[in-house]
Amino acid sequence: MLIGYARVSTRDQEGSLAGQEAALSDAGCEKVFHDRLSGAKADRPGLQAALDYARDDDTLVVARLDRLGRSLPDALRTVQDLTERGIGLKALDVELDTSTAAGRLMLNMLLVLADWERDLLRERTREGVARARAAGKRPGPRPKLSDEQISAVRAAVAGGETVSAVARSFGVSRQTVYKALNGAGSAT
Repeated sequence: MLIGYARVSTRDQEGSLAGQEAALSDAGCEKVFHDRLSGAKADRPGLQAALDYARDDDTLVVARLDRLGRSLPDALRTVQDLTERGIGLKALDVELDTSTAAGRLMLNMLLVLADWERDLLRERTREGVARARAAGKRPGPRPKLSDEQISAVRAAVAGGETVSAVARSFGVSRQTVYKALNGAGSAT
């Protein structure tokens, strides 16, 4: 039996989920499980339900190999669990089928490359942040309030307005107002 598994990281990717489910259905999956959460999460109820449902000689089918997990160790644990239970794995995006020796070799190579790509991305991100700091820039999101607005927020609260009212008038959260009051919200 072919059992499908689809995953998207956010609710904004519903179209992607529908596309994955359609591809799995077209591939002949009789049952499709799904998750709407990050692959970095260890607890993925849809994947666990698919694994619990699968029996010896079944095949778990994913539209894209990266849907199994975000890290090499995590994906390898899933693949190893499938292998130990006599369950195959097919990834439609790379035409992978672990019921063959060549498919198992290809899977391991692809997982190593995916892990390497994530490491490169992390390195580039760290380097970019370091370059920004060296150039005197503050990495991260832009401050919600300008220095003038922070002064106005402080004056309004000192004048007796509630934090909630000030937050509403500036279109920011109460937490942003508290940060401004504590000196953490300046635009430097």
